[in-house]
Amino acid sequence: MSNAQSHSARNWVFWFHLLITLLAWLGPFLFSWYLMVTAYLLVVIQFIVFNRCLLNAKHDLDVSDDTTFYSHLLESAGFKLNRTKLKNFVRKYLYILLSLITLIWQLLLGFEALLF
Repeated sequence: MSNAQSHSARNWVFWFHLLITLLAWLGPFLFSWYLMVTAYLLVVIQFIVFNRCLLNAKHDLDVSDDTTFYSHLLESAGFKLNRTKLKNFVRKYLYILLSLITLIWQLLLGFEALLF
């Protein structure tokens, strides 16, 4: 694969990663709770089994210093943060919290998913 093709593939994976990250945040309102809770569970299993996000390596994100996709995005926007604390929050609490938001929004409050 040429360097230009390799860069293009990494760039595509970055934008795909950004899309699914945004969908993780918007998902409780767009998709049925059972789809979202399953997706969040798969992300948590990925962290448990591989101890990393598999997409980070596909777009050459150096994670040797507790960099995560979230810290990369936030730091690119000018935010200063503690990478280790953010990594721990994302890996241990974020997707559980998003699952709870999904369940509360759809099952407890009775709102239906906008798409499916």
